[in-house]
Amino acid sequence: MTQTPEPTHPPAPPPPASTPQQPLKDRVIEALRNVYDPEIPINIYDLGLIYDVQIDPANRVDIKMTLTSPACPVAQSLPLEVRATISRIPEVSACEVDLVFDPPWNPNKMSDEAKLKLGLL
Repeated sequence: MTQTPEPTHPPAPPPPASTPQQPLKDRVIEALRNVYDPEIPINIYDLGLIYDVQIDPANRVDIKMTLTSPACPVAQSLPLEVRATISRIPEVSACEVDLVFDPPWNPNKMSDEAKLKLGLL
């Protein structure tokens, strides 16, 4: 007697891509808020290290970021961490991180939330 194979179910669809309620740029910023400067307990977005986020029609993300100082010990690793973090967003086709020092970073670039956490407000 032959056994009838049990019906198989198609795999569950992946989570929805960016929606009008949460465009890709917002998801990129949310991801950037999960990357922390190892010396300051504030995420790099609220710390003001992200100067610009551009996304082209092919979902290539270009980020301009800085560091608190050109001599920052994570000058090599932090941009790589940013690129890896953003590249994990399914809709992102590529990510480039451009490390810039003009204009120089200063505490005025921090969000009010970051300033409050550091006792600057």
